[in-house]
Amino acid sequence: MTTKEQEEKTTIEKVEVKLDEPVQVKFSDLNLIAPLIKSVEALGYETPSPIQAQTIPLLLDGKDVIGQAQTGTGKTGAFALPLLSNIDLSQKNPQVLVLAPTRELAIQVAEAFQTYARHLKGFNVLPIYGGQSYEIQLRQLKRGVHVVVGTPGRVMDHMRRKTLNLSNLKTLVLDEADEMLRMGFIDDVKWVLEQLPKQRQIALFSATMPQVIRKIAQQHLTNPIHVSIQMKETTAETIRQRYWMVSGRNKVDALTRVLEAEAFDAVIIFVRTKTATEELAEKLSARGYSATALNGDIAQKTRENTVNRLKQGKIDILVATDVAARGLDVQRISHVINYDIPQDTESYVHRIGRTGRAGREGDAILFVAPREKRLLYAIEKATKKSIEKFEMPTTESINDKRIEEFKDRITETLESGEGLTLYTEIVEQYRKEHDVPANEIAAALAKLAQGDKALLLKDEPQRRDRSERPQRAERNPRFDAPEDKRRSSREASRNQYEDEDIKPRRESTRGPKLEQGMERFRLDVGEVHGVKPGNIVGAIANEIGLESEFIGRVQILDDYSIVDLPDGMPKAIFNELKNIQVCGQRLNASLLDSAATPQRAPHKQFKPGRGSDGDRRPSRGGKHGGRGRSDNAGGRKPPRRNKK
Repeated sequence: MTTKEQEEKTTIEKVEVKLDEPVQVKFSDLNLIAPLIKSVEALGYETPSPIQAQTIPLLLDGKDVIGQAQTGTGKTGAFALPLLSNIDLSQKNPQVLVLAPTRELAIQVAEAFQTYARHLKGFNVLPIYGGQSYEIQLRQLKRGVHVVVGTPGRVMDHMRRKTLNLSNLKTLVLDEADEMLRMGFIDDVKWVLEQLPKQRQIALFSATMPQVIRKIAQQHLTNPIHVSIQMKETTAETIRQRYWMVSGRNKVDALTRVLEAEAFDAVIIFVRTKTATEELAEKLSARGYSATALNGDIAQKTRENTVNRLKQGKIDILVATDVAARGLDVQRISHVINYDIPQDTESYVHRIGRTGRAGREGDAILFVAPREKRLLYAIEKATKKSIEKFEMPTTESINDKRIEEFKDRITETLESGEGLTLYTEIVEQYRKEHDVPANEIAAALAKLAQGDKALLLKDEPQRRDRSERPQRAERNPRFDAPEDKRRSSREASRNQYEDEDIKPRRESTRGPKLEQGMERFRLDVGEVHGVKPGNIVGAIANEIGLESEFIGRVQILDDYSIVDLPDGMPKAIFNELKNIQVCGQRLNASLLDSAATPQRAPHKQFKPGRGSDGDRRPSRGGKHGGRGRSDNAGGRKPPRRNKK
């Protein structure tokens, strides 16, 4: 049958479900095998999420499925549970293959399979991805595995080496298919699809459905059921929404200033990673706040205790990830602070929905880096609401507030009268003995009570947001472009964001200027080593956890490359950057000044942007962005920490 005939023959039945619609079934009603029910119950889940309730029965029946839902809606369980139910544990060759865009997601999905299968004796799952030794993966493949979860490049390598036998494959899962498209992996995905047995089941999961993904579904899936989970993209009228344009170098200081200025009862602060929840909670605790981390690694019992302590007022601040805060309903939450901006509008709506519930008023504050403005605009467009700009409290206003609070503490102590008699006598005695006025004694006692912590903030040099900096004519011309070019660039960016079609960028024939807020680095890998821009972008994104939207222009030259990265990189991260290996070469990164940039046209020039189906260059972060292809960059060391 030709591809065209297959497309004409395939029919797609669509089922739409709203995320906020109540689920009427329990896991025990879904015909999952008993060991899986036992595992799910041990995890504290009774009711499936909407995507799970709709998808599990279909996959159990062997149907092809398209699952359209955002991250954090339970997609992994939606395919892992039914596929585990259908696993033949006596058969040691892979029966399920899951393709994932990044090593972090591959590891995460493999861990989820292992967790659900904890009561399936003899079950084995293997994550395979670039950067890990082939020998480790080969040994496990030879021992036999039931499920393989891998990145497209490494899966292709194993298939070509004949080290991954998929002759007994029952099901292929494409997880985050749109992300694989944005990262330039779609040709790899197509190649894998073409090598599979004709009789197989396919589950395709994607947050969005670009035309390329729809075409893959029509070509390779057989009469699939399209389950679409529709987020409720409205925000409560009782929530006041504000944003602040923030610099990464003063982000924690800005957060503490916001917390000090805002009259809050309890706060949830959202960050992107588990590690960030712990690090930020520790920093806030060190500054005197009652803060606790809440993430997916925390045991269910500990989570329950944490939520109860929040309800009881024993802690005031939760630093949480999206998934960890799902379903959280605590009346005293007055503020939600998006310390890290969410990558999709649905997550934003879900986050700020933790406040302003049941008609109560709430506040939502969003921290936005200058490079994240497009995400702010996307949120405003999706929620159909303008988000007002938040003015950071001045040092003077903070000091006025501290003085008033200090006076209030004095008043409260005087009004209580408890235990003051003894101190009154001591002060009076001291006054007579040393002939010191009572007000000076009181000042000394106040300073003594304050301890080492300064009562007032010191004036600091005025820092301006980028939007408030001088006009272009007043700035250094080497950082600027003519107004007509800047206008056309902005229009092009806006059109690029709104247009679903993905188009390649043109290569520049001039040496690029260094953007403000960026530093330029030399990397000891170049064209002679076979490196491509995607290898560098993907390596940096995966190895040091830097979101791809913060990675600037990449230039590939003869025997070295140049990349622009945000300034202020911590020393530990810089050391990791130096040790990354790409195409068998240690990057040995070193900092350049802008004058060191070659003025001749480079052999290749890349600024992470959108790539088409035929354009294998990686894309930039955001709605049409992502990390460059890096899972097949030979010989890179595994990451020292898991950023997901």
